[in-house]
Amino acid sequence: MSVQAGPRRRLEPDARREQILSVAVRLFGERGYADVSTTDVARTAGVARGLVNHYFGTKKELYLDVIRVMLTVPEVAITGLPAGTLPTRVDAIVDWYLDVVSRHSRSWLAAITAGGMAGDTDVDRVIAEAIDAAADAVLQAIGEPKPSPALHALARSYVGLAVSTAREWLQRGVLTRAQVHRLLAATLLTMVEQVFPDA
Repeated sequence: MSVQAGPRRRLEPDARREQILSVAVRLFGERGYADVSTTDVARTAGVARGLVNHYFGTKKELYLDVIRVMLTVPEVAITGLPAGTLPTRVDAIVDWYLDVVSRHSRSWLAAITAGGMAGDTDVDRVIAEAIDAAADAVLQAIGEPKPSPALHALARSYVGLAVSTAREWLQRGVLTRAQVHRLLAATLLTMVEQVFPDA
């Protein structure tokens, strides 16, 4: 399969790195780890392959960064939550999550399932770190920035539910977005009000 070269243009180093990463997210999402080379990424991004290696090292290191970017909740998602009641904040964080996974569904699904690299120690570690960070983001969003270990474990369990439910929606197409939203928002509210206080 040939990959069309993108146009070459001069960018600042951070912008160039982000451009390469964006191309890698798309390609790994479309074709999986085994079927994408750093040459494919470079050609599509319109850069020399050496530049991909300069910013990311090996193909595997680039792939680990793709997983990180697809599974990590950025700080802006939390700081941008509306002020107001807990249900309002929960609604907003669930909306944000569903927007992201639906907009980047192929890449997100490839990342969460390790895209053919399941069982690889480094990939598994990056996915576990992303789940931990997502649990931290959920706790921060509901006003629990310094949780106990038990509270953090409960938040990780919620993240597991969110991932599993999003996969049901995106892969099988049986659930609607509204049903997924209702399930995730109601579950988080119930956990915060009835389960978290005991932790």
